[in-house]
Amino acid sequence: QAQLVESGGGLVQAGGSLRLSCAASIGTFRRYDMGWFRQAPGKERDFVAAINWSGGSTYYSESVKGRFTISRDNAKNMFYLQMNSLKPEDTAVYYCAADSTVHSTLVRIPSIYEYDYWGQGTQVTVSS
Repeated sequence: QAQLVESGGGLVQAGGSLRLSCAASIGTFRRYDMGWFRQAPGKERDFVAAINWSGGSTYYSESVKGRFTISRDNAKNMFYLQMNSLKPEDTAVYYCAADSTVHSTLVRIPSIYEYDYWGQGTQVTVSS
């Protein structure tokens, strides 16, 4: 059964850092592009960052560019979101997702509907 499990969320002060991890049990991990999304209370689920199957291409939302870094380790079936310089507006539930349509280069923000599998989410709270 395909499964994505996030970890690493928590409470942090503004300016601090957190590293989210996502463990993937979805068959051949390198056959998937991966993404991070987040959802704040009362808001839609928004794109944060994506990485292609090889790790050679990444794409970020403007709101996190320069602060967050997405990466993956295909040998371990893991991928990550390093979040630095956190702001209160980064507070949300963060979800990892897997897209079975792989790309050599990521050139646009992907839609949530492009992703086949989702994790259960991990809460990130940034206090001011």
